[in-house]
Amino acid sequence: MPIINSQVKPFNATAYHNGKFVEVSDADLKGKWSVVFFYPADFTFVCPTELGDLADNYAEFQKLGVEIYGVSTDTHFTHKAWHDTSDTIGKIQYPLIGDPTHVISRNFDVLIEEAGLADRGTFVINPQGQIKIVELNDGGVGRDASELLRKVKAAQYVAAHPGEVCPAKWKEGEATLAPSLDLVGKI
Repeated sequence: MPIINSQVKPFNATAYHNGKFVEVSDADLKGKWSVVFFYPADFTFVCPTELGDLADNYAEFQKLGVEIYGVSTDTHFTHKAWHDTSDTIGKIQYPLIGDPTHVISRNFDVLIEEAGLADRGTFVINPQGQIKIVELNDGGVGRDASELLRKVKAAQYVAAHPGEVCPAKWKEGEATLAPSLDLVGKI
């Protein structure tokens, strides 16, 4: 079954968030836009650069009504230890979900079974709990929060403007397209 437009599958997990352990479930993803951001492991190399980049752009996501959830197969205890020992991770204000049972990673089809780690998967989820954007990167290729922010804005625009689509490199405020017979072969 294609993952685009599918509903997020049920899960329950514990996250480290703002100095506390909190419960997070698929129900928390409903009613607002969400980004679920998988990464292989805490205390590694590319991962902190990505999580730090998201932390630096978190206020911009929040202005759009978007919550970010970082997920790895580490435990919430490991997330706390990493938060407490790394200046980069210490600035994170979004929840870091522990997935030691691999349920969430399997639900999103990003689990590397033989390694017990998650691929670099990014999922943008609408308020109805539907997956609208999927991005998967090789383990050695980091993601860019500003590009993710652009994609979220495009997804929100399309959701709010039925009949319009955002072309390549679209940025907020730029022209969109209204697909029609008149445009066929003219773009």
